[in-house]
Amino acid sequence: MSPRPISRRRALVFGGAGVAALAVGTAGWITTAGSTSAGGPGAAGEPLARPPELTARDGRLQVELVAAAGARLAGQDTRALGFNGSSPGPTLRVRPGDELAVRLTNRLDQPTNLHTHGLRVSPEGNGDNPFVRIDPGASFDYRILVPADHPPGTHWYHPHHHGAVADQLFGGLAGALLVDGGRALPVDDDRLLLVTDTTLATDGTVAPVGPPERMFGREGRLVLVNGQYRPVVPAAPGRAQRWRLVNGCTSRVLAVRLEGHTLQQIAQDGTFLPSPAPRQQLVLAPGNRADVVVQPDRAGRFTLIADPYDRGSGMGGAPASTGPVPLATLVVDGPAAVAPALPATLPAEPPPASATATRSTSFRMGMGGMRGGRGDAMPMSFTVDGRAYDPDRDDQIVAAGTVEEWTVTNTGPLAHPFHLHVWPFTVVAASDGRPPLGVPQDVVLVPPGGWVRLRIPFTTHTGRSVYHCHILDHEDAGMMATITVR
Repeated sequence: MSPRPISRRRALVFGGAGVAALAVGTAGWITTAGSTSAGGPGAAGEPLARPPELTARDGRLQVELVAAAGARLAGQDTRALGFNGSSPGPTLRVRPGDELAVRLTNRLDQPTNLHTHGLRVSPEGNGDNPFVRIDPGASFDYRILVPADHPPGTHWYHPHHHGAVADQLFGGLAGALLVDGGRALPVDDDRLLLVTDTTLATDGTVAPVGPPERMFGREGRLVLVNGQYRPVVPAAPGRAQRWRLVNGCTSRVLAVRLEGHTLQQIAQDGTFLPSPAPRQQLVLAPGNRADVVVQPDRAGRFTLIADPYDRGSGMGGAPASTGPVPLATLVVDGPAAVAPALPATLPAEPPPASATATRSTSFRMGMGGMRGGRGDAMPMSFTVDGRAYDPDRDDQIVAAGTVEEWTVTNTGPLAHPFHLHVWPFTVVAASDGRPPLGVPQDVVLVPPGGWVRLRIPFTTHTGRSVYHCHILDHEDAGMMATITVR
């Protein structure tokens, strides 16, 4: 049975980021109308849902994921994309030493594949291999061995077939991937908050985007948490919760804050910090994750907000970034309790040894048309070291067992989030003076006209993978390079 189309009435409120009502454009997709929205999609205010969870048993998690159109978003049947009919897809839970066996079946109209973002696993063969191509109607069996010493943490999965990554993530193909184990925390609940954004047309399909949106990096009108529009997170005074925040947006930077509360950050990109760090606002680039502890101390309603974030030269990217975006509402009610204190120290990884080699690489935007992921003309070029992505070219060759220090430079007017597969890095310094976290991470914002310096231990896996800008429109347009560790 085909999904139920969205009515015109629903189209007028779908995608409202809390700052603009929506109208149907002459071409059939959603455009801003400029007035304040009095409502939202019908599912606003529902309790935060937990995506279906699939948990490893006896050292193995075997699952089939089917990528197809026809996912339910914000309480509506749509023709958006999903895994197994839902967006986000099921949460995959493994432990160190487990095997993750995924059969990915492609029911899309274009090639796809799967990236286990954040896992420190082999990029070869049936592992986290970005060069795999799964054509429409075909399936592929992934066999991903999680190392026995893999740190517990919050990660996620999404497609990574070059040229279609932005469209498929924007369409709804994403899910959480959690490595369990490790230290128990004094919390009463452990919640996933996977943030995605999209824009839907009146027939429930994902609205097309043109060259300007691809140039800046698209930002959707409809911002969702676990596929829901502004869900409610119930809580009780004094009852602490762990929130696993995942920025699964295609381009949107999330500058997150919780009204009336300090967020106690305990992890970044699946790695514990040395100690809880209080944050009034937490900036997550696309692909970043942060685990925080929320400790409500009084009854009330408190909004989780993504504030506007300027990605460079006053160009926020898309009109959706012109105002704050309510993500969810924390509703605190019931008898008060005394929350136990968080531990003063956390099991952070020690920093990598001093580097034995150095190298540099740069993200570059320039004038001169290129072809975008769907073949449309792009008014600017997107390159790494002045070259567009070529999967057959070896861009960086690294000796296994070494620790290198990389300087990643951004010569353009927009911030670019740098992402390296398989081998996490520690930020040593940045041109904008931000204090380094001092722990491994896998995405970092490189400021416009600036740089970051990273220390990368290539001491675990060998193989061939990629690094790229995690504004996925830019990656699809060529801002990606290969790396071989041997």
